[in-house]
Amino acid sequence: MPKFKFIDLFSGIGGFHLAMHENEGECVFASEIDKFARKTYKNNFKSISPDLFKSNFFNKDITDPSLDYSEIPDFNVLCAGFPCQPFSYAGKNEGFKDKTRGTLFFSILSILQEKKPDAFFLENVKGLKSHDKGRTLKTIIDALENLGYKVHWEILDSLNFGVPQKRERWYCVGFLDHNIDFKFPKSLNCVPKLRDIVDITINDDGLKLPKQELERINFHFENFDPKTNVRVQHDNSQYRAETKKGKHGIFSFQKNDGSLRFHIGDTAKTQIQEMFYACLDTYSPTIIYNRVPKLWDIERKLSVQECLRLQGFPDDYEFPVSDNQAYKQLGNSVALPVVKAISKKIVEHLS
Repeated sequence: MPKFKFIDLFSGIGGFHLAMHENEGECVFASEIDKFARKTYKNNFKSISPDLFKSNFFNKDITDPSLDYSEIPDFNVLCAGFPCQPFSYAGKNEGFKDKTRGTLFFSILSILQEKKPDAFFLENVKGLKSHDKGRTLKTIIDALENLGYKVHWEILDSLNFGVPQKRERWYCVGFLDHNIDFKFPKSLNCVPKLRDIVDITINDDGLKLPKQELERINFHFENFDPKTNVRVQHDNSQYRAETKKGKHGIFSFQKNDGSLRFHIGDTAKTQIQEMFYACLDTYSPTIIYNRVPKLWDIERKLSVQECLRLQGFPDDYEFPVSDNQAYKQLGNSVALPVVKAISKKIVEHLS
């Protein structure tokens, strides 16, 4: 028997589902608009949560007017990695209904108001903290507090929870019971490296770096002087003189952790990152839907399986979709080890 029930909004490929299931929770409602993510979600959870797919509680559009929130089964925890949309600050000052109407966050608030679960667990990008000079975050917190919840939030980095990826995200937890003294989990005492998750025996032409990128990497090391540790200037003759690249040139440099960066100059900003190459003995930058981490020392990008590990998912997680879709879905996913750690803390406080 499950200890509690939860719903999974903007569910993606199911990071929240895996985390809550591991803590003996049962998913009674899920919603995801992307048809390819829905396919991956169903493929991996049809045996874990069969009742979810026998009913019409696997929803494809949380904003569908025909969806009656009162008909969602009762649950204890609302989980949502919601997209951040602009809020209105020129309304009639009627509270969250005025300021958040028309956004996907409004659906979260409406469900919380209708169902009054014991707790919620939200995730978003780190930039939410400073978006619109902090007014967006204030609107969110005020709206949640107006519904009676005591709100706790923190920025946590997946790099501190056992995976070699720097992925800072905003996590927010709330309880109806204001007496709960919730504490976010502490960082693990470890220094993960890509070597821990990369299979160096892979030889896949589809993963290899293009010739142009390899030539650029080789040029850096051929011209790099470790004594001076200065930037390596690259040939910019291939660019038109009126372009930023043509005006200011391309340079590269290697950080102390071994990662390799290529930059272009700009009159408005001192430097703009153009390309980042990690290596086996450091960590990956944040994986996003249109950027797959690349390693200069093994001359390839990470495979889908390696990106799966980069997000902390188990090796037996399956993608019944193309590799391009799998990369996109992983880039949009939550970092599973962080969500698991927070979920465990939440469940400890459920009655």
